[in-house]
Amino acid sequence: MSFIELFLIAISLSMDAFAVAVGKGLSMQRIKLKDAVIIGVWFGCFQGLMPVIGYLLGVQFQEKITAIDHWIAFVLLLLIGANMIRGALSKEEDKNNASLGFKSMFILAVATSIDALAIGVTFAFLQVHIVPAVMTIGITTFILSLVGVKVGNLFGIRYKAKAEFAGGAILILLGTKILLEHLGVIAF
Repeated sequence: MSFIELFLIAISLSMDAFAVAVGKGLSMQRIKLKDAVIIGVWFGCFQGLMPVIGYLLGVQFQEKITAIDHWIAFVLLLLIGANMIRGALSKEEDKNNASLGFKSMFILAVATSIDALAIGVTFAFLQVHIVPAVMTIGITTFILSLVGVKVGNLFGIRYKAKAEFAGGAILILLGTKILLEHLGVIAF
């Protein structure tokens, strides 16, 4: 997997955290750098941790399902991407909460990183080098979360759905590329 593909996955995975960070920024009267860093650390760490867990699970089954791993990667990326697009198109409004307490941030960090767990399984099947992958994902999420808090505080919720939609579309396209490459339809 190329760095560009990995970076696109990192950005896509970061979109949920970015969207929640926008909501956090929206709910804060004044943002302090410390608060933005707390949000970024929570989301960045969990987005980096979950692929490791998924990778370790995926490695256990890798030899047994090598013949269909490209289909599994495709289906996982398709489902995650479609779920992100569904969330972006949903008319339900998220409840914004300015709390940065352990319970609140833990729940949000886990909720925004579940898709990264599935990506970790995909990384195991694709034999991706996990350390650079999780570093890229974690750092990208951290940075985009910081930006999200500021964007939310400045502009409100205007860009949240667009960011989630774009992230979902990128994951679907990458899943399709993986499948088509393995089937020999395209070569990159």
